[in-house]
Amino acid sequence: MTSISTAPRPLRTADLGTLVIMSWSRETPDGDVPFLLACSLGDGEGGPEATPAAVEGLLSRSGIAVGDGVLDATGLPGLPVGLLVVPGAAALTMPGVNAQFVPTPRWREAVDKRGYACLVFATRPWSGGEPGESGAVAAFANHEDTLRTAAQLVLPVRSLRT
Repeated sequence: MTSISTAPRPLRTADLGTLVIMSWSRETPDGDVPFLLACSLGDGEGGPEATPAAVEGLLSRSGIAVGDGVLDATGLPGLPVGLLVVPGAAALTMPGVNAQFVPTPRWREAVDKRGYACLVFATRPWSGGEPGESGAVAAFANHEDTLRTAAQLVLPVRSLRT
C-alpha cells in the first residue's frame, strides 16, 4: 500500500541562495505606502530552478501561503514573521531568516507614519540585474508572474523601546 506523507519536507537552505530585501515606497492619495521585496538571487546549490520550491518551503514553515492574496498580519500576533525597525536599519525575521537591510529615508518615514509595511516575498528568483535600482525593484515586484507566485503580507512594525 502506498501512503503520502503530509509532513513538511526538510528545508534545503542551500537551495535558497542569497536572500535580498529591497525597500521602496509608493505615493498614493493617502500618502506614501512602504513596501518590501524579499527574494532569492537564484544562486543556491540547485540554481534558479530550485529557488521557488525552497522559498515556498521557507514560507510554509512560517504559516504563510503563496498566491492567496494579501495576508493582514497586523492582527496575527502569533505569526512568526516580524519586521523590526530601528534608526538607520531594519530586519525581516522569520524561522530560518534574519535579513537585515538599510531602508531609504522615505521608506522609513512612511513606515513611521503607517506602522506597517507591505511585504512581497517572491518565490521567483530576482531577474532584474543588480538589485537595488528602484525602478527595477518595483517592476519585478509588480510583475504578474511575481505577484501570482508570491506571498503578500501587511506586516506590523516593531521597534526597540528606549
